[in-house]
Amino acid sequence: MSIVSIRQGSAPLILSIPHAGTEIPESMLPSLVSPWLARKDADWWLPELYAFAESLDATVIRTRISRTVIDVNRDPSGASLYPGQATTALCPTETFDGEPLYLPEMAPAEAEILLRRVKYFDPYHETVAAEIARLRRLHHAIVLYDCHSIRSEIQRLFQGVLPNFNIGTNDDKSCDAAITDRVAAICGADPRFSHVVNGRFKGGYITRHYGDPEEGVNALQMELACRGYMEEPGSPAPENWPSSFNPNAPILQILKTILESFIP
Repeated sequence: MSIVSIRQGSAPLILSIPHAGTEIPESMLPSLVSPWLARKDADWWLPELYAFAESLDATVIRTRISRTVIDVNRDPSGASLYPGQATTALCPTETFDGEPLYLPEMAPAEAEILLRRVKYFDPYHETVAAEIARLRRLHHAIVLYDCHSIRSEIQRLFQGVLPNFNIGTNDDKSCDAAITDRVAAICGADPRFSHVVNGRFKGGYITRHYGDPEEGVNALQMELACRGYMEEPGSPAPENWPSSFNPNAPILQILKTILESFIP
């Protein structure tokens, strides 16, 4: 069974969900500090949050593999996306909070990282590239919307409380400005929620690698603060994290309006 799942649609919209996976190969488990810690930083409940995208006939691509195994939204060369700032690697060795993921001397060596690239990273990107090509044959331009979420407060990664909506377009290089402005306006229309464009999160490898507005590919990362659709404990622990998904979260209507704005 493939670790990449795809729902093909005909609308000019691709949803990429690279970090909601929680599967970890059995062979890896003895090297990890704990399975819970290895899944702690997953982008929880995003397939449920964006389930409505099927009604828009959007294409949805996701991987079932945990980002601890390999992060398909990192540069495969290992180069940092945010030089000088704390971040995680292609094959992370610590959590967002700086906790070690592996037991002493059990972190993956270069040969293992290469194996994971071939087995898990490459199939995801082959799928994304193929779907971009397919939809570009149908449409003059498309939107690649990269779906993410993160806890609202992670001192090691950013100061204070993260805005509800964090729109990343690689400092306006990956997406037409008119599309970015429209998304920002939708996010800013409800005073209950905060937003920022190209703040702490400017878009990961997927946004930066595929975004090419002049060639009709507008790539935009949406990093949501988890508090918009689930309860966030002050200190995540196995007994309280992840919390349950709130299917009635007001943020859902805003996300629907955003995705609808991409459909002619």
